[in-house]
Amino acid sequence: MATRGVKQLAKLQVFYCEHGGSSSGIREYISSNRIIDFAASNPKINIEVKVRNGKHPFIKGGYITGFDKQICVKNLDIPSIQKFVYMLNNSSGRKIKNLSNKPVKTDTPSVQGVWTPALDIVNKHFDVKIT
Repeated sequence: MATRGVKQLAKLQVFYCEHGGSSSGIREYISSNRIIDFAASNPKINIEVKVRNGKHPFIKGGYITGFDKQICVKNLDIPSIQKFVYMLNNSSGRKIKNLSNKPVKTDTPSVQGVWTPALDIVNKHFDVKIT
């Protein structure tokens, strides 16, 4: 995601195991040169591929804001891994804030008053006479 025209992802790190079965998808992703295609289409992103034997694979995105996002890609196939790489590229790196838990509070109540079921006038007929 670009903030004011600047892509936020600065560094993409891929960690995997050379022998583990859970890293087979990420090894196929690397050997199929899709990560090279991603690097060619995004030249400003620093991409590092590191081996961590005996550990599950993950992808870590470092953003220019200082935040990091880490996604486990254990036992995933190539399209899923590619989806996560593009998701990290298109996100801002900020933490997700839940805004729906806090009710709206106001110091000035509504001029119209509080709605109650007794005020439901949808199915009522009113006779209006103009004289």
